[in-house]
Amino acid sequence: MKLSKAVIPAAGLGTRFLPATKAQPKEMLPVVDKPAIQYVVEEAIGAGINNILIITGRGKRSLADHFDRSFELEHYLKRANKLDELNGVIEISELANFYFARQPEPLGLGNAILISQSYVANDSFVVLLADDLMAPESTVLREMSEIHSKTGSAILALKEVSQDEISLYGCVGFEKTDDSNVVRITSVVEKPDLRTAPSNLAIMGRYIFNSDIFSYLAELKPGKMGELQLTDAISSYLENSEVLGYVFTSGRYDIGNKVDYLRTNFEFALNRSDLREDFLVILKELSDKYL
Repeated sequence: MKLSKAVIPAAGLGTRFLPATKAQPKEMLPVVDKPAIQYVVEEAIGAGINNILIITGRGKRSLADHFDRSFELEHYLKRANKLDELNGVIEISELANFYFARQPEPLGLGNAILISQSYVANDSFVVLLADDLMAPESTVLREMSEIHSKTGSAILALKEVSQDEISLYGCVGFEKTDDSNVVRITSVVEKPDLRTAPSNLAIMGRYIFNSDIFSYLAELKPGKMGELQLTDAISSYLENSEVLGYVFTSGRYDIGNKVDYLRTNFEFALNRSDLREDFLVILKELSDKYL
C-alpha cells in the first residue's frame, strides 16, 4: 500500500491574516524565503509522495503559478548569470507531479477533499493542511505512512494540547494499543466544549485515508456556517472501519495563528546556517531594546 498521492486543501479565505491575504493566498505568505505551501509540498515529497493535488479557490491562481515554470524570470536570471537562483526556481516545478482543482464555493474541508475523488480513484492518499507546518526534521508523515502500509487503516496525526486549547481543534476519544505512539480512535468531535471533550488529543492537519472515505464525504449534511465537516465523515467511517491515531509531541507550527506564524519565521531562520549568526545579533538587539 505504498502512498503516492497527496491532497492539499488550499481554498480558504485566510481572513485571520487580512489585509495581507486580501489579494494573495494565505498559503503564499512567506516563511523566511519560501511560501508556506512549499514546505508542505516538500514534506510530502520527503515521505515518498510524488503526486500532489492542490485544491484552490477564487483568486488563488498564484499557487499554480508558483509550481509552474516561469520562462521570463528564467531568461532574466540566465542572462544575469544568476545561476543558483535560476536552478532554484526551475527545481520548484520539478519537485513533483502537480495537479490543481478548484472548490467553487467555500463549503468546508469535507467538500474540498471530496473534490479530489477522481484524482485519488481507488488509492489510499494523504491529506495535508497548509496551515500546519512541520519542522524539516519531522518524521511524522513517514511514520504514519509506515503504519498505514502495515495495517491498511486510516490514520490521523494527534498531539496533546492544553484543556484551554482543545475547543479550537477536532478532538478524539481513543483506546491505547501495544504501541505507545499509536492509539485506536473511538470517536471524533469537532471543536468540543471543554466540559465534553473526550480527551486532550487534538487532530493536527495530517491524515491518511483509504478511498472508501469518499462514500462518507458524499453523504455529509451541511453543518455550522453551511460547511461540510471532515470530522463528521470520520465519525461515520468509524462505525465500519478502524481509524488509528499517531501521537507526536513536537515539531508542528500553526501558521494560521499570527503569533505562531512569527515564531515559525524566527525558528526556521535560526535553523538556517546562512542566516543564524546575523539573525541572532538582531534578536539580541531587539531583546535589549524591548525586554
